[in-house]
Amino acid sequence: MSWYDPDREDTTIYRVVVNHEEQYSIWPEYKEIPLGWKDIGKVGPKAECLGLIKEIWTDMRPLSLRKKMEEMAKNPPPPPPPPDPNRPKEISLVDRLCEGEHPVEAGLRPERTVKLFKEAIDRNYVHVKFTRTRGGTELGVRLDREACDFSKADFEAGTGSVHVEGGLHWIMSRSGALRIWICRPLREPATWSRSKRRQRVRP
Repeated sequence: MSWYDPDREDTTIYRVVVNHEEQYSIWPEYKEIPLGWKDIGKVGPKAECLGLIKEIWTDMRPLSLRKKMEEMAKNPPPPPPPPDPNRPKEISLVDRLCEGEHPVEAGLRPERTVKLFKEAIDRNYVHVKFTRTRGGTELGVRLDREACDFSKADFEAGTGSVHVEGGLHWIMSRSGALRIWICRPLREPATWSRSKRRQRVRP
């Protein structure tokens, strides 16, 4: 049987206590005040003590936070220096991937199989995964069927090589176009490169 009765009037006498952060609470008078709290001198029924707290505790921010904010208001930090117009512009990850050659593989899920690669080709859309970037950056390539060459690939046997060319449909490089060439056996990684000439990138 529980001794707690929600309908029973609370006849406990409380005291109002405060801590070092000027946060207020009530504590039964007959109990020892916990460490870190002190009595402010108010004793009475619960409603009376809570009413006093409502009157005096008007700022809920801890004392340390209030002091910190006041100090920052009096001595605001200096504004950041203006950007240096001569500072070289940071190159984005996509721009870096557009320069030079990078090892890539087809981004296939849930597993890398020749069948899934063939299905991606049939959809004219292939995900290219850059294996040396943190997390494995993937870019989507819309295939240019006229520029692709699948004549040297045996998809059923999973052998041969393919020449895949296309453009990134949502990202454009500074030169205006991107091309990808994959020229390796189907089960091996390939290489990504950008070039102004139509040529193969060989291993």
